[in-house]
Amino acid sequence: MRILLDGMGGDNAPEAIIQGAVSAQKLIDHEIIVIGQEDVILPAKKKHGGKKLGFVPASEVISNDDAPVKAVRSKKDSSIVKGIELVKNGEADVFISAGSTGALMAGGLFILGRIQGIDRPSLATVYPVIGQEPSLLIDAGANAECKPNNLLEFATMGSIYMEKVMGRKNPRVGLVNNGAEEHKGTTLTKAAHELLSRSPINFIGNVETRDLPNGVCDVIVTDGFTGNALLKLTEGMGLMVLRELKKRFTKNGLTKMGSLFLGKELVNIKSEFNYVEYGGAPILGVKGAILKMHGSSDKIAVEKTILKAIPYVENNVVDVIQNSTVEIEEIVQS
Repeated sequence: MRILLDGMGGDNAPEAIIQGAVSAQKLIDHEIIVIGQEDVILPAKKKHGGKKLGFVPASEVISNDDAPVKAVRSKKDSSIVKGIELVKNGEADVFISAGSTGALMAGGLFILGRIQGIDRPSLATVYPVIGQEPSLLIDAGANAECKPNNLLEFATMGSIYMEKVMGRKNPRVGLVNNGAEEHKGTTLTKAAHELLSRSPINFIGNVETRDLPNGVCDVIVTDGFTGNALLKLTEGMGLMVLRELKKRFTKNGLTKMGSLFLGKELVNIKSEFNYVEYGGAPILGVKGAILKMHGSSDKIAVEKTILKAIPYVENNVVDVIQNSTVEIEEIVQS
């Protein structure tokens, strides 16, 4: 397997990218290749012992300030565009980047193309659940406005990814709504509920946002606007609660032993909220494997994303999604 890393994407590139790749290389037998500007990547490889890492030159960089579609069309020798092209041509099996989400989505659509039968590719990301395995949130921001059939697509793709990559057998799928009752919600969610009820996935019905942190379902389905807002609110609330707990316990004074115990527990809880622990977010619905890492990814996040890429490719997630589209179309048309 050839795993291709964008050496130019993210706040900590290229250092964290190279360090994470070197760490992952010690754990796996697959080929890891870094793509980017030669004068940036090669010195970083030498510095961090990345002699065995492959290298592909790319002279341009797409930044978060660039208009995604324009950048993908104009910066043909950028690490993102060239990286996705290598996946399309079969020279790489998966492309991983902490760069511009918009550019990765645009590149996936324009270069790889949509899987036939998938109307809207989407971004799926891990949603933290305290004390349990995380859920998968889809869509996390790629599609602000959706139709009922799009939510059916998201549910199907998310269920496949959760089972094939995250190892969750027969994952429970929930539709985000303002009430658990079937008759509640908007025109969109009511119509989506009806489609999901007729699909072969393990659909458990509507779920309320207050129940998501308790692990009410394995796959959380919603439109991209709601999903992105939900994800950021959860991240903000989690960090705020941890910060306040630490501040108040410190202010009130604890014994040395109590401080050590609390500190250990806070670290454990923080790790469950941390994107670093779960690897990258897949762009599902395009004809190739792309994983988007958080922009602030460190070497641990890079390593974990590389390890997640292996079952993504080995379990043929893209092909399994392609095979599911006939069923999706039949449900929508019936």
